[in-house]
Amino acid sequence: MMSKIKKILVPVDGSVSGCKAVDEALFFAEKCDAELDFVYVASNINKDIPSHIVFDRIWEKIPAGRAARKHVKTGNIAKTILAVAQEEGSDIIIMGSRGLGLLKGVLIGSVSQKVIEESKIPVMVIK
Repeated sequence: MMSKIKKILVPVDGSVSGCKAVDEALFFAEKCDAELDFVYVASNINKDIPSHIVFDRIWEKIPAGRAARKHVKTGNIAKTILAVAQEEGSDIIIMGSRGLGLLKGVLIGSVSQKVIEESKIPVMVIK
C-alpha cells in the first residue's frame, strides 16, 4: 500500500504534456490535500521560454489555500528533478511524457525515462 501523498513535485517546461501534468497534479493535490512543488530546469532546450511565463500560467490555476512553491534550477534536467525531489521530501513526481526537445523523435521521453529509472519515489508520467 502506498503511503499518503503529502508533497507532489511537478517538473515544468511550458510544453503541452507538461501543462497536462500540472492539471493532473492539481487534481491529485486536491484529493490528497498535498503541497505542490514546481521545478523549472533551465537548459539550452528551453532557453527561449522564461520561467516566469511558465509559472504565471500555472499560478493562475492554483486554488486559493493550496500550498505551492516554485523552484528554478539549472543543470542536467533529470538529475536536477531528482535532487529537488529529495531536497523537498516529495512523495511522488508527476511529469509530462515529453518536453520541448528539438529533435522530437530522438528526445521523446528521455528525461522522463531517466527520472523513472533513477527515482526512489513513484513517478507518474502524463501523456
